[in-house]
Amino acid sequence: MTDLAALADLIRADSASRGQTISKLGYFCAPFQPRSGPFADKVIKVYRGLPDAEALDKLKRCHDHYVEALNAADVGLPETEFHLLEMDGARIPVIVQAALPTDRLMRPLMQAGSRDETLEMMEAAGVVIARFWHWAEGSNARVGFHPSIRNFAYVDGTARFFDTFPPLIHYSRDEMGKLLLLFSEKRLMRMVGPFLQTKVTGIQDEWYSPPETLVGLVGSACRLRPEFAQDYLSWGRDFAAREMQPWAEEAIAGMKTPPRLPGYWTGFRKILGLQGAPNIDKT
Repeated sequence: MTDLAALADLIRADSASRGQTISKLGYFCAPFQPRSGPFADKVIKVYRGLPDAEALDKLKRCHDHYVEALNAADVGLPETEFHLLEMDGARIPVIVQAALPTDRLMRPLMQAGSRDETLEMMEAAGVVIARFWHWAEGSNARVGFHPSIRNFAYVDGTARFFDTFPPLIHYSRDEMGKLLLLFSEKRLMRMVGPFLQTKVTGIQDEWYSPPETLVGLVGSACRLRPEFAQDYLSWGRDFAAREMQPWAEEAIAGMKTPPRLPGYWTGFRKILGLQGAPNIDKT
């Protein structure tokens, strides 16, 4: 059982004590892994607290259900806990997740790998995408999936998906759009986002569409390694035909040319200073 007092002390500690920042690509937080102590084998993700107790309680319920869903779908999720941590008179959402090897994160492996190595990783990620959506066909809940390259590790020839926030289950489209603003780590996004709520809400649509999640994965790979773009497009069309029925036709139509990010999302990332290049369009 997680020692919540020790977890709170760790979160209060300065950055030097906290340990290694795993990624600066995140929109919601920068996960870190302590160098020593009881959480040395964990990745810690700390999110903004909210004054709305009911909203926090719903967040925990939805996250618990989403972890159950991801495990039922067999996406390789590491052991993951969600806590509403009492700190300084507030409740702070914190995720504690078993750490995957940092040298097996898929994004840097895709950046460094050969053509054949990267295609092997794409196949592994594609298998997880197809597995999730075929499982979701039997679910009555509104459930989504965000299988971007940066949300996978590649371990022993298999893709391991590890992103559970926001929990893409039970929330309506409008509710999820508001969550994207409420929990943004960037104050600027929380300030200007409400004026662009329609566009912010649209960010999620790919996550709830089986063909678009595959197209998004291929588009991300094409931007990371443009020299292999045609190979990735060919793989994506073949994979869709093999594994993504009944969504194959729509997916294949989206992979005739390298898929591009929506301009507004590219703009958001640049304005907010989120690190992602070259995994964003430069135009």
